[in-house]
Amino acid sequence: MTIHFYLRFSTHFGQTIYITGNNDLLGNDDIAKALPIQYLNDQLWHGSIDIDVIKDITNIRYKYVLREDGKDEMVEFGDDRIAALDEINADEIVFVDTWNYSGETENVYYTQPFQDVLLKKPALSKGGLKLAKNYTHEFRVKAPVLNDDEIICLTGAGDTFSNWSTEKPVLLAKNKTWWKVRLNLSKETFPLAYKYGIYNTKQKQFLSFETGANRTLQGDAAKKKITICHDGFINSKYKPWKGAGVALPVFSLRSKNSFGTGEFADIKLLVDWAKKTGLKLIQVLPLNDTTATHTWKDSYPYAAISAFALHPLFLNLEKTAGASHAALIKPLKKKQQQLNALADMDYDSVIKFKLSAIKEIYLAKKEIFKDDTEYFEFFELNRHWLVPYAAFCFLRDKYKTSDFSTWKTNNVYDENAIQRLVSPSQKHYDDIAVHYFTQFHLHLQLKEATTYAHKNGIVVKGDIPIGIYRNSVDAWMAPALYNMDAQAGAPPDDFAVKGQNWGFPTYNWKAMQQDNFTWWRQRFEQMSNYFDAFRIDHILGFFRIWSIPLDAVEGIMGRFEPAIPVHINELFERNISFEWHRYCKPYITDAVLYELFGDETASVKEQFLDGYELKADFNTQRKVALHFAAEDKCDSKIKQGLFDLISNVILFEEEGSQAQRFHFRIGMEQTSSFQNLDPHSQHALKELAINYFFRRQDEFWKKEAMHKLPGLKRSTNMLICGEDLGMVPHCVPDVMQQLGILSLEIQRMPKKTTSEFFHPNDAPYMSVVTPSTHDMSTIRGWWQEDRIKTQRFYNNIMGRYGEAPYFCEPWVNKEIVLEHLFSPAMWSIFQLQDLLGIDEKLRRENPDEERINIPANPEHYWRYRMHLTLEDLLKEDGFNDEVKGYVNGSGR
Repeated sequence: MTIHFYLRFSTHFGQTIYITGNNDLLGNDDIAKALPIQYLNDQLWHGSIDIDVIKDITNIRYKYVLREDGKDEMVEFGDDRIAALDEINADEIVFVDTWNYSGETENVYYTQPFQDVLLKKPALSKGGLKLAKNYTHEFRVKAPVLNDDEIICLTGAGDTFSNWSTEKPVLLAKNKTWWKVRLNLSKETFPLAYKYGIYNTKQKQFLSFETGANRTLQGDAAKKKITICHDGFINSKYKPWKGAGVALPVFSLRSKNSFGTGEFADIKLLVDWAKKTGLKLIQVLPLNDTTATHTWKDSYPYAAISAFALHPLFLNLEKTAGASHAALIKPLKKKQQQLNALADMDYDSVIKFKLSAIKEIYLAKKEIFKDDTEYFEFFELNRHWLVPYAAFCFLRDKYKTSDFSTWKTNNVYDENAIQRLVSPSQKHYDDIAVHYFTQFHLHLQLKEATTYAHKNGIVVKGDIPIGIYRNSVDAWMAPALYNMDAQAGAPPDDFAVKGQNWGFPTYNWKAMQQDNFTWWRQRFEQMSNYFDAFRIDHILGFFRIWSIPLDAVEGIMGRFEPAIPVHINELFERNISFEWHRYCKPYITDAVLYELFGDETASVKEQFLDGYELKADFNTQRKVALHFAAEDKCDSKIKQGLFDLISNVILFEEEGSQAQRFHFRIGMEQTSSFQNLDPHSQHALKELAINYFFRRQDEFWKKEAMHKLPGLKRSTNMLICGEDLGMVPHCVPDVMQQLGILSLEIQRMPKKTTSEFFHPNDAPYMSVVTPSTHDMSTIRGWWQEDRIKTQRFYNNIMGRYGEAPYFCEPWVNKEIVLEHLFSPAMWSIFQLQDLLGIDEKLRRENPDEERINIPANPEHYWRYRMHLTLEDLLKEDGFNDEVKGYVNGSGR
């Protein structure tokens, strides 16, 4: 059998097309081994293969790849060009294809949440596919968004196409992603003109033709030859699909049956409420285990000790014990009531009691558990992370620290040694297996909750942190995948003026690329077990990361990595009065010292300085922090002053450059070091800094992202949303659009530097709009933070005259929510607090108590919980009907 591939795609000089697919001739899905095809003209490419259907393959699946000299390749979207060759009685098959651009809006409707939940419809009968046994052509087209009772039809020139009749058009049938029909065109004259249209099966009426020019089919209908046309998307105007959702950390849920914290079982109640109010999505924060210290500091959900293991915090003890062991839970009922009555989560108490109870339940059920076939299947599918995780937890508790570098044994991961450690013959095996038991039941409970959501038409959106915790299983197992000598963070912004230092090691992308990003692919696969969509925390990290040296504490001491540095010649060419010591060392004078320390200047000089240089014991922020860590040395003013003194530099020298290459310290204009330069040097440095931060890096960072994101996106069919906030390079929107990744649009964080606020009406369709995130104050909290800014928002965005209300009254909150609901964005997602804010009786009295996180505070305690139970919220019929009315009225 000969298979011909014809691709209708306009290219230019320097571009080449390849085919990758599921057999040896097409490279077995290895893009590097894809088959090159030939350029016929500026609209058509052709390639062919000869196969033996019996010996080689019985079905074929393929897609096209575009490569351009000196640039990264582009792979089209989808894996749906499939044909069962053993069912086709022909010597020759011709595929006539249309390129499927990944950024095409319609492709989003073929991602997991839409195909499996939101747009899922009962399978239609195969219609025309059954009738044409001796067919010569099969037509395939996509139409993801149709109204009920609507199907695709086809008409055109010739008797088989009904001679353009709309009275009796050819009806197509749906088969997963394609609308299809098989026709015998042996009596027709080629080329043939045709068009698709929409037909109402209930009214038995033709509704409309697709827009644009007629489609044309070249070729013939020879014997023993089948032509399959992949015609892409129907060119039809349709109403874009829009939905609304609610965002809340699982630990913030409150129910009558939870144990001082939200649990996976509580998600089902949130689903019930979402369904009642017309919402179609639930968004949660990361759910991974963060147990590093067994203290409240583990409440930070972005510092997971495993990128795969779920947090025991979310396990429902009653469901885990089951009816047969309910007696084990009864003694905890009083404590459960006490913890549930607290306004916020008491993390220390909750996790202490839960871990103790889990151990007791495991010991009571271990004999039954180890023979559970469902558990055995779970273990085999997840052993690559589950076994090392259990061993890590055991060693963490044995040595009282998650800092594996200090362990007396196993401080360097060795798989053989770990297999011996976790052997069932070991006396401590129960201390290992209890973690298997916990993860298995967490898996069951989360799976049950998300399955329940899907049955009720609700999708669940997860969250992937950009970083990994320094003392984690992932770092222990494969430290070479991470830059352990660096810290990830974020540059300064309005929310954290000194920047953010997350403390995570940065990624060694070159090492990750060597195994085709296996760790990331496994991570996405794990996510897809539970989630339909996910948010990539700080997607800018795939372009470049804010990297902070280990000897620094504040994020302001970081720089973008990778980045094209400034060469010393660039300074000289601009006649900048450059001296290494003056630009790269802290600028210290008596005036600077007095400004920082005032009357304490003399004692500071004596204790911390040698002349006008910091002593060796205090010349980094980390050394200063360690010095002041003792309780009797906690003078925060002196400590912060020394931090500011150390950061009073203009340039950071690139390591190993021998004083030849440099990176700008962000915000250098605010330093006294810069302010004391001559005017010419100041002006020249400003221009060079603008070039460094906003121009020279853009193409470089685009290439960095295109090395990583396209392949990772192809590895999952979940809907991907990128958290693209902060200093956003110009290339970011282009890359996200090319890949079909949704952006995040926030009213108080406009991406246009010339705007103070963003209006939801201006959001692109492929985006998520929200008035606030977990890293911000709620609408009500923000309203009272800055009266001057609030007034401008009231007049300029809300379009109101006069003085703004002092507090965010319910009608103000409601108006802001409605602005977002009526946005053209695909998704409008709200923190639950912002939805409750429209109701005077239901909302919390103090809006400051609604905030989940304060990014500027690295020691923040994540403990916010709903102030009313989900059961009570479900009974608030008036409020729920009001929300549903707004959601439905907005077309979501």
